[in-house]
Amino acid sequence: DSGGCSGFQYSFELDSGGLQEGDLAVSKDGVQVIVDDVSAQFLKGATVDYTEELIKSSFEITANPNAESSCGCGNSFVPT
Repeated sequence: DSGGCSGFQYSFELDSGGLQEGDLAVSKDGVQVIVDDVSAQFLKGATVDYTEELIKSSFEITANPNAESSCGCGNSFVPT
């Protein structure tokens, strides 16, 4: 999605709607992540991790080779 303090922001949603035309599905350790075709170009080679902290549990992008820089909170990035 566009927005965020660095230009583009990561957005995760739980969705039971299944694959749409053009979506890319990646599965690992019983978890399936679905990415739309437009976003896939910005996430190619990125690492999605599940983190648990005292105040939240969430999926996060922990490494993205397509990001030139990112904001301090890690929720948005500037593409290369």
